[in-house]
Amino acid sequence: MRRLPGTLLGLLTAGVLLAPATATATATAGPVTPDPDTGLVGPVERPDPGDLSGAARAADGLALTGRGNGHGRGLSQYGAKGAAEEGWSYRRIVSFYYPGTAWARTAGRMEVLITADSTRDLVVRDRAGLRLRPVGGSWSPLHDARPAAVAWRVVPAAQGRSLVDYRTARGSWTRLRTVDGEVEVGAGGAPVRLETPAGTTPYRGVLRSVDPPPASSDDAEDRDTVNVVPMESYLRGVVPREVPALWPAAAVRAQAVAARSYAAYERVHPRNIHYQVLDTAGSQVYGGVAAEHPASDGAVRATRARVRFAGGEPAFTQFSASNGGWTAKGSFAYLPARQDRNEEGSGNPYATWRRTVSSSALESAYPAIGGFTGVELRDRTGDGQWGGRVGTVVVQGGQGRVSVPGETFRLTFGLPSTWFTTA
Repeated sequence: MRRLPGTLLGLLTAGVLLAPATATATATAGPVTPDPDTGLVGPVERPDPGDLSGAARAADGLALTGRGNGHGRGLSQYGAKGAAEEGWSYRRIVSFYYPGTAWARTAGRMEVLITADSTRDLVVRDRAGLRLRPVGGSWSPLHDARPAAVAWRVVPAAQGRSLVDYRTARGSWTRLRTVDGEVEVGAGGAPVRLETPAGTTPYRGVLRSVDPPPASSDDAEDRDTVNVVPMESYLRGVVPREVPALWPAAAVRAQAVAARSYAAYERVHPRNIHYQVLDTAGSQVYGGVAAEHPASDGAVRATRARVRFAGGEPAFTQFSASNGGWTAKGSFAYLPARQDRNEEGSGNPYATWRRTVSSSALESAYPAIGGFTGVELRDRTGDGQWGGRVGTVVVQGGQGRVSVPGETFRLTFGLPSTWFTTA
């Protein structure tokens, strides 16, 4: 399986948000074109004595104060919570965060890359009704063919074939058959338990063993695991991973609409021919059956099939944990920069935050600067406190300086957002 960058934000705990969906298109303020290898903007510059006006001078590191968590575009999850607590309906919440979009309906299925399955084999637990077929072909039984089996394995082989094995309680694998092409395993709509290096997780729909995109693997016999699942079932595994299921119902319903619309947009603009979205914050977090919760299931049902459309297609309904009180401008007119008072009083832990980046961490990340002396924060968006989100960070030292995109700087040092200033 092709290797993907790990999720940079945390997992859901009681009352704490997961990583939000991230953009596939980003509007960047100012002329910041990063080097593809280093992530830096332009060459290293030599310091000019006295050129630290407006810069943060270092004592033993860089103290920062900031607002928000995530990219800030579209729906704020804590903002939706605050609005719901003020009595807003989910429809009003969605309309506020995606102005200029219209209501529509969608159905169909999603094709989701299961990133935890980092092996080339597809391994599932046996269960009643388990069956297999070539993608697009006819089903044949697995469980009924070998009732003593406890697990099944699909192994990629030469010429695009798939080897189908089963394992008994004795622990050994036995070949059942060879199938031409890629295959999928299902149980007539019942969940199928997938075994991965991270553990065992049940998924609705079917699990496919498919060739990875050509550019992502040089192994002709490599495979990816893709969950093909009805849209509404997919959302049952997304919504409670993105917001706590027991939040106010209107907030959870607004999240369901945003997640459904986002998925529908990605389906129109798929990652590749085999899957449309990832199961991580690179798209939106999806946990399968194990993530489902009765309260968020209710939110999915209450908003069934409802999405936001713009320009004749699903809207790119980005969302993040917190915008800090001002939404960030996105790639579409319905993702404007605007003040958002909904986060006030929502119990938002990201309303303001403080972080310190040590001098040693800065010098390690940017060795060309020598000893760290300070930073300049440039190319702000112009919206909200301090002039808005930072487009470029100029890191200065005794031997030089480097210019880094604000988002790259944020990710390098684990900052919640690019909306920050020096403390």
